[in-house]
Amino acid sequence: MKTIRTLVSVLVVSGLLAIAPAAPAAAQDQDFVTVVKIAGINWFNRMEEGVVDWGEESGVNATLVGPAEADAAQQIPIIEDLIASGVDALCVVPMDVTQLEPVLQKAMEAGITVVTHEASSQVNMDYDIEAFDHMAYGAGLMDRLAAEMGDEGEFAVFEGCLGSKTQHEWVDGGNARQMEADPVMTMLGETNASFDESEIAYQKPKEILAAYPIIKGIQGSASTDVAGIGGAVEEAGLQDEVAVVGTSLPSIAGDLLTSGAIDAIGFWDPAVAGAACNQIAMMTLAGEEVGEGTDLGIEGYNSLIADGNVLYGDAAVYVDASNADEYPF
Repeated sequence: MKTIRTLVSVLVVSGLLAIAPAAPAAAQDQDFVTVVKIAGINWFNRMEEGVVDWGEESGVNATLVGPAEADAAQQIPIIEDLIASGVDALCVVPMDVTQLEPVLQKAMEAGITVVTHEASSQVNMDYDIEAFDHMAYGAGLMDRLAAEMGDEGEFAVFEGCLGSKTQHEWVDGGNARQMEADPVMTMLGETNASFDESEIAYQKPKEILAAYPIIKGIQGSASTDVAGIGGAVEEAGLQDEVAVVGTSLPSIAGDLLTSGAIDAIGFWDPAVAGAACNQIAMMTLAGEEVGEGTDLGIEGYNSLIADGNVLYGDAAVYVDASNADEYPF
């Protein structure tokens, strides 16, 4: 597995990235904490690898924490405690942007640098970093779902949390593409919420498959959605009849990609995103300019696009059974 440290080392050796031999003393005394939606799932375990490796390379004490359940109300006391402890920077992946506004405002008032991820509508932050334009990414997922469905039929859509700005943009981007390119496709009802719970992401599709036997596709948004949906489709023996596409990781999709129960997944490497988030925090604390064209020295984030203080990289990845093994995480 290529860690962020390995990537940085390769760039240094090749002369593509210059890093001082030792981190400044000030950086060595800094504490950066990344607060994620939920601890212990593959997506954020992978992000933790990137955060820790970045910290070791940068000389910053960089750690990652998250609540036991995907609940914005449980993120708030974690952030409150970190404010009280006097951390230098927070990188936050909000479960719900609106609910976290007051506590992030408190963090900024305390002089803490705040960088968010998956939260382009967040108000109280210094910068938000996104892996890509989310509407375009959602359109990319829809292109793959439509191709698997033969450009016709009914499909259902899942989001981990209906308060997630980025996941909602993926759905909106996909729906806009579908209406433009495949008007004979029809979305069934409203968007379904899995609440980032793998059991719900498995049980709800089972109900949908039973209620709508003519359904031809299901799209998931949370990293655990697609595995649950794929499991339900495979259990019903419908892997050749119902297309499953969405955001996940190869390690989460697993054998369901090989069996055809999951047709394609899209993602960005959370380890690299975690490094990018912390890199922006460090640059901000150092008084460096971050904006249009900024190169973070991190793959996929070499020429940022800026919309105010919302920054976009170009780090989208789409895989299927033919190339999933190229991304062993």
